[in-house]
Amino acid sequence: MNKKLKFIDLTHRLPGPLAGKILCDLGYEVIKIEDEKHKDPFLAGMFSAFDDSFEDWYKELNQQKKIIRLDFKALNIKQLIKKYLEEADGVLLSLSPKLKETLGVDDESLKALNRSIAVVELEASKSHLKAMHDLNALALSGFLSLHVAQTNDPIVAPPFLPVAGIAFGQQVATQMLANLLSAKEEEKLVKSASYLYESSESILRPFWSPNLQQQRKTKFLHNGAYPCYSLYRLKDGNYVALAAVEDKFWQDFIELFAIDLPLGQRFDKNASSFQKVADAFAKLDASEIETMTRNKELCISIVRKIT
Repeated sequence: MNKKLKFIDLTHRLPGPLAGKILCDLGYEVIKIEDEKHKDPFLAGMFSAFDDSFEDWYKELNQQKKIIRLDFKALNIKQLIKKYLEEADGVLLSLSPKLKETLGVDDESLKALNRSIAVVELEASKSHLKAMHDLNALALSGFLSLHVAQTNDPIVAPPFLPVAGIAFGQQVATQMLANLLSAKEEEKLVKSASYLYESSESILRPFWSPNLQQQRKTKFLHNGAYPCYSLYRLKDGNYVALAAVEDKFWQDFIELFAIDLPLGQRFDKNASSFQKVADAFAKLDASEIETMTRNKELCISIVRKIT
């Protein structure tokens, strides 16, 4: 029977723990090692202190892992960490240079293990030297421009979810598995860095390419360019998500709701086309929509307003 792959998670906040969660979801064992005093900032410290929703994020990202808390200032901390490293197939790292040396996970210590092991170290950027969060990565890579393109409001709420960090976490998990394959083949340490800015730019770039940016194109199917793919308010204050893009879905939709918008007009950007759909939905509540669309394939879903 093949040994279950084991990974050590020495990261915190979002991207590293998300990568560890992905590895857990794939059926691997992940051990998250934290300082018993400081723990993860999402669980204790700055983030959880001002917003307890981060505690829920911590739980969701780490509940499948085995959590080990050690005194990072203990005299034998290197020996304690080394025991875990000797059984690990991979290590996720997001620590300061000084702490890496203290724990024995710096490059020299990892090489001294003299064994096959994959390591991915999380960094902010290899081209931007300043510290950054998710919002900064989205701004620097240009993609936040889409978020503000249709507004002149003096205060604009950032997009939720933190898509740069989520993309980064996915990339870290992928990089770990790639490093693991190389480490097994070469029978040695294989380490690489993964970057928040570069990862988000690489993953998001295909969806707003330099060509589209040069065209100054900011409205697309997925952010409300066409009446067939948008959110509409219902009579009861809830919303409906309409995604009737294909011919069949749109034809069945306009027949069921008696909307005078021929097939080709589902891609009409004119405000009057949007308004015809909005007027039809404004007369109905969520329960009526659910009754009308039951057992029908229309790509229509209720979005319930949180009150």
